[in-house]
Amino acid sequence: MAGSAAAPTSLVEITVSCRNLRDSDVFSKSDPVCVLLHQPFGSKQWTEFKRTECIDNNLNPDFATKIPITYHFEEQQNLKFMVYDIDYESQNLDHHDFLGEYACTLAHLASSRTVHKPLVNKNHSGDNGSILIVTEELNSCKEELAVQFVGKNIENRSWFFSISPFLEFFKANEDGTFTLVHRTEPAHSTENPVWKEFSAPLRSFCNGDYDRNIQVKCKNFKSSGDHKLIGSFNTTVRKLIEGPGPSNTYWIINEERKKKKGSSYKNSGEVMVNKAHVRQVYSFIDYIKGGMEINAFIAIDFTASNGNPQTPQSLHFITAAAPNQYAQAIQSVGVIIEDYDTDKYFPVLGFGAKMPPDYSQVSHEFFVNGDPSNPYCHRVQGVLEAYYQCVRRVQLYGPTNFSPIINHVARFASSNQNGEKYFILLILTDGIITDMPQTKEAIVNASALPMSIIIVGVGNADFDNMEELDGDTVRLSSNGRYASRDIVQFVPFRDFLKGHSDPHTAGIRLAREVLAEIPTQILSFMKANNIVPQPPKVNESSLPQNIE
Repeated sequence: MAGSAAAPTSLVEITVSCRNLRDSDVFSKSDPVCVLLHQPFGSKQWTEFKRTECIDNNLNPDFATKIPITYHFEEQQNLKFMVYDIDYESQNLDHHDFLGEYACTLAHLASSRTVHKPLVNKNHSGDNGSILIVTEELNSCKEELAVQFVGKNIENRSWFFSISPFLEFFKANEDGTFTLVHRTEPAHSTENPVWKEFSAPLRSFCNGDYDRNIQVKCKNFKSSGDHKLIGSFNTTVRKLIEGPGPSNTYWIINEERKKKKGSSYKNSGEVMVNKAHVRQVYSFIDYIKGGMEINAFIAIDFTASNGNPQTPQSLHFITAAAPNQYAQAIQSVGVIIEDYDTDKYFPVLGFGAKMPPDYSQVSHEFFVNGDPSNPYCHRVQGVLEAYYQCVRRVQLYGPTNFSPIINHVARFASSNQNGEKYFILLILTDGIITDMPQTKEAIVNASALPMSIIIVGVGNADFDNMEELDGDTVRLSSNGRYASRDIVQFVPFRDFLKGHSDPHTAGIRLAREVLAEIPTQILSFMKANNIVPQPPKVNESSLPQNIE
């Protein structure tokens, strides 16, 4: 039975201003409004998301309307800010004068405290003014409680079996009911348990209220699920953070036994705080705003099992009619990661092919653009161009070895463990790993580094052994050593192609799935290494100049 946990979410708030707008009115100044459009998940159509209030006669408006929007790292959330001069009461934007627009992604806004950009109007070549966008994360309580409990003489009412006690924590609601907020793992076969330290966001543990009543139940774990109540006690966060001592030693009371035994009943054991404190919780956005860089590596499988690239049946077949699955995956995932890469240059590696000019040796670690001195490809389009050229240049061979590629990226990650850089390795493959023991060892070693691995299975091969590497259900181990954290996400691309003839839609769904765990993996590394984000870094040149 595992402890409970909640996935973090981010809600950001956008504030919009404009400067030096074009005056489209004859006898007065423009009456601007800003309309935010977005592309809903899986759609290419622009849809209105929110519009600000209209400010009369103002060429430098500061709109009071705040625009809250949920931020998803795993999606490319396209936004378009359109500014109009409102001349009539009509809600139809076609009835008003278009002043200009600015298009970007939410990721770009989230990673920049302030964005100040010119407005574009293809029907007006002159100065259209500029837009100023400030983005801040909303979070009512960014603290968490870290606490550890120990037990003493926990009552065992069985003559034949040992007990495995665990704790459940319930917060009091305003209507007098209680809601479960955390459950520890059981301490097996002991009457003197030492439970693992756990942490919980204060917003969920007590709604940020240090004095809210917390009811703690101690139960005996049963594999049948019929856990038996040993007893309970009550406390508050304010009391817990006083730390170890007499005030944080609690008698476990079983009310039914107390009624039956009367004055002879003392307690059913004791639970004591071993350590407790409240600490600041940082979000993925906090690290991005503090200047953390994401460095992405892309690795492509060039083994012969992909099929002869000259034939349409090959997974590496290149045609102008439609991109193959490798190209689709590169485009879909790469375009998201590109937003977080400062220089937009990606090292692209290949494995499993024989190399020119003599094609005598198989390489499991070569640069796809053929230039070891400069292996970087500019933006996703550069990656695709290098990939297309490489398919025509190398001889597909085998076997499918992952460990050299993983160790390659791990060497970079091991030299950058101060929180300034985080590395993502995207592996695209069609088949079964042939160096599974070495790959497991490489992943276990990499799990302590600032690094995540995304594996996308291309084609219709049997990918069952890939599931071993994804530690969502079973913790990965190698030679008796366990991965310190889960850093691998595997998905077969075919799952996203089912029922979707449109490659664009399938690609969006793929990116959303494979990137969803990255923020949590980044936070787990930072937390494990006690790395706090740097103060937000603001590019002073992007800030607006004073308006006289």
